Amino acid sequence: MNPVVHFEMPYDDRERMATFYGAVFGWQTQMLGEEMGNYVLATTTDSDESGRPTSPGAINGGFFPQHPDWPGQHPSVVIAVDDIQASMQKVEAAGGQVLGEPMEIPGVGHYVAFTDTEGNRASMLQPLPRDEAQSE
Repeated sequence: MNPVVHFEMPYDDRERMATFYGAVFGWQTQMLGEEMGNYVLATTTDSDESGRPTSPGAINGGFFPQHPDWPGQHPSVVIAVDDIQASMQKVEAAGGQVLGEPMEIPGVGHYVAFTDTEGNRASMLQPLPRDEAQSE
């Protein structure tokens, strides 16, 4: 079974978004730069030094900027997979659609978004092995 390990949501104004989630839920955010697509990491639970949640079942997430030319910009979940290429083939074979090619997230792994047969956007992440991720 492949677990949900992360969530993602789009934003229009990242400062406003960070203020909202901090004030309402106490989440901590980390604003990444242009080299990381202006992504915003959201810490929703206590995490270890590598950013992995310490409470079983808890996940952290992130926010990405809205882009008028991107498909499926809705809240979604990220599912960890062992082999992203094989999982992409399974998505297509089961009637889903992979949205582009996998991209490397430095120190994290390989990521690609997809839509399921119901039009829901989700993503897959093939994480780096723990020792490789911690050495970067």
